[in-house]
Amino acid sequence: MSDIENRVMELEIKSVHQEDTIEQLNRVVIAQQTSIASLSRQLAQLQNKVSDLQENNSKDSPEPPPPHY
Repeated sequence: MSDIENRVMELEIKSVHQEDTIEQLNRVVIAQQTSIASLSRQLAQLQNKVSDLQENNSKDSPEPPPPHY
């Protein structure tokens, strides 16, 4: 093969490897985004629960001191 054919073949091989790497990275990014979305929903639910607990706690009468006082 000529030098130009070798160079073209090497470029094609590199291109295929780069496309594969990009596809793998894309799958990782998609998985991370799915995980982030799930964690964001869970965080929002926990924030709502904490807020509800704080509201309920503030509505109740003050907590009596422990028996050892």
